[in-house]
Amino acid sequence: MAEVGRAAVRDPGALLPGGFWAAVAVWLERPQVANKRLCGVRLEARRSVGVPRAEACGHSPNTGPEQEERAAAGPALRSPEGGLGPGPSTGPELGTEGRGPEESQPRRRQGEDPREAAAAAQLAGGPGQPGKAQVGEGEFPAPDLDSLWDAFSRSLYDGNLEMLAFLTGSRAGSQPEAPSGFDVVLRTVIPKTGPHCPLAAPRRDIVVQDVLNGTVTFLPLEEDDRGNVKVETSNVYQIRLSQSQEEWFISILIFCPENWHSDGIVYPRPTWLGEVLLARLARWSVESRRSGFKSSLSLISIVKYSKMYQMLKEKHKDMVKMWPEVTDPEKFVYEDVAIAAYLLILWEEERAERGLTAKQSFVDLGCGNGLLVHILSTEGHPGRGIDVRRRKIWDMYGPQTCLEEGAITPNDKTLFPDVDWLIGNHSDELTPWIPVIAARSSYGCRFFVLPCCFFDFTGKYSRRQSRKTQYREYLDFVTEVGLACGFHIEEDCLRIPSTKRVCLIGKSRTYSPAGEVSMDEQRTQYINSRRGRPVSPHGEAPAPSPSQAAEGCAGHPHGHQALDSGAAEGGAEAQADQLWLSGFQPREKAERVRNCATLPQDFIDQVVLQVAHLLLDGEQLNPGSAPCGGSKAWNRGGSLSLEEVAQELDRETLRRLKRECGGLQTLLRNSHQVFEVLNGRVHIRDWREEKLQRQRHPEAKRKLFSETFKTRACWFFSHHPDGCVLPADSCPFAHGPAELRPPQTPRRKKQLHPHRTLRKLTSLPPHRSAASMCK
Repeated sequence: MAEVGRAAVRDPGALLPGGFWAAVAVWLERPQVANKRLCGVRLEARRSVGVPRAEACGHSPNTGPEQEERAAAGPALRSPEGGLGPGPSTGPELGTEGRGPEESQPRRRQGEDPREAAAAAQLAGGPGQPGKAQVGEGEFPAPDLDSLWDAFSRSLYDGNLEMLAFLTGSRAGSQPEAPSGFDVVLRTVIPKTGPHCPLAAPRRDIVVQDVLNGTVTFLPLEEDDRGNVKVETSNVYQIRLSQSQEEWFISILIFCPENWHSDGIVYPRPTWLGEVLLARLARWSVESRRSGFKSSLSLISIVKYSKMYQMLKEKHKDMVKMWPEVTDPEKFVYEDVAIAAYLLILWEEERAERGLTAKQSFVDLGCGNGLLVHILSTEGHPGRGIDVRRRKIWDMYGPQTCLEEGAITPNDKTLFPDVDWLIGNHSDELTPWIPVIAARSSYGCRFFVLPCCFFDFTGKYSRRQSRKTQYREYLDFVTEVGLACGFHIEEDCLRIPSTKRVCLIGKSRTYSPAGEVSMDEQRTQYINSRRGRPVSPHGEAPAPSPSQAAEGCAGHPHGHQALDSGAAEGGAEAQADQLWLSGFQPREKAERVRNCATLPQDFIDQVVLQVAHLLLDGEQLNPGSAPCGGSKAWNRGGSLSLEEVAQELDRETLRRLKRECGGLQTLLRNSHQVFEVLNGRVHIRDWREEKLQRQRHPEAKRKLFSETFKTRACWFFSHHPDGCVLPADSCPFAHGPAELRPPQTPRRKKQLHPHRTLRKLTSLPPHRSAASMCK
């Protein structure tokens, strides 16, 4: 036995020992958070068992009234008096709190093929004949865990006493009447697959949680030549929580370090366990924040998703090289690949659940660049995408990808009765309407939405609860809309490079087809209630109200559809040309650029010069050495808050800036050569510091910097009273017209503006408007 790492944990919030078990739950249930080479795990079975004792040899350790009572009590981790069990800080996301006794048995995910679990177990060396289906995920592992634990317990007293001491620690000699018991979990660890990684089979292990002693032991399972599954003792390790006086420690121990073998995927190196994993466990243990979201990919098979994602990523990787849009190709290509992989597995499992053979049809409302439509169509799903503005990349997809330019107005003419699924991927103003459109299209129409920006039926969404984050509150609002429309709503978290990655899915209805008329009346009433207007009797349209959202929606960066307020009138008997909201104005095709880039240059120069004079006249901050060998210290100026700067500008200047996204802050951040905006305060940039940072950049970025060298005039050389702080030969900007040279065209198709390149080279992210973050 060897200790590969120990970390002292400060616990000012009194979160331990409960925080320790919350951290362990992350490594147990979501190890991919720490080990990026894993795709995830599937918890197969959970049991409460007795501590192995000598008198228990020869029969199952679950025998006896105490152990039977424990097994019937469910998998909840108990904290015996005086033990290190989880405290009240264990949350539903990280720990096991909130699971009832009826959830002690693992459940098969909705829509999952019952044979998949057996197939995964076969890959992992589980029992059964190759090619023959076993029983469902929630059924087959239960007797497997009992027999595995029974055999392992007997082996501890049949010549494996060292393992017994490692597993039980100080409890090996405890009295039979003392509170005792383990919580054991059988799980399947699923590695990632990819072109650079061999197809590694899932592996199973048994995780033993000793609540009284504060230890968690991981027992990997291996299959021998005869097909017998046993514990691989060479790779057994343990996470331990201990306390000395008032200080807590978390340590990681390996049972047999001299025989440890690492595959770099499921079995990391001991140094990784003792450094990376230990540090994360220590940090997670004292984090009191609880997540309000489910684990990622909770509604689909992780094994299938991993294979599908890698296949699609390899198939469409060339899109990154030929991306003609101004958006980041890697982010959008791989994000749409991940969303497509999720939908393909979701639909595959739906076909298996419903006994269907034909692939589902779809319509993507607000499809943006159309890549998601292209991928789904390439995989054989008939569908189309609609967006108010055509993109340049549409011409690259080919005729098999159907993309339409047009606005979607929520009315009885924009329904899709022959479509199986409606998709809203960052659909903005249409997001709350998609459940309504799906519900009114047909009884069998389903929907998938991935909310991004926050919109109500008639404009921007207004927060009503301060106890929730705005994102969580908006997701709850869209869920409420789906429920009001008669859907069973499911929530899942995608694995995409975005902070907004929670999707909402409506696959089935809460009512029968005969109740469509009354349900549609309820939908109409709900839409009216969201506008705070009285509900009109059935068949009478309330008088239209003035526009409430035109100004708030105009120029929104996503450029899909905007909703104007008006009378909400619908229902099963509505006329075919009747709008659900009167006064609706589709978004203009031409997207307004509101990041200060279209402001007149003389106006920008005037504001920059005025703000610079304000800072230079203020108290100096750490005056530096004289520029170019002079004797006078270079004036770095003072620091002012954005509010203080705004107070010094005239009313007309502020009025023009307020029409831009970000206003004054955007203009100052765009003027990166002159200013630095940090934590709401503005000060003059000192390029001596930028030069030191630039020298630490890798060779590739230094080469890119050389391509933009002297392509813009130096503002300090022309306007600063002390001149430029750098000599002419080392300043990246031109000191006079003689040094100015034309910019070079980068090799990449995406045009890089010189001052944007400099922002990247100085490790200071440029100010990006919301338009640059969306499709």
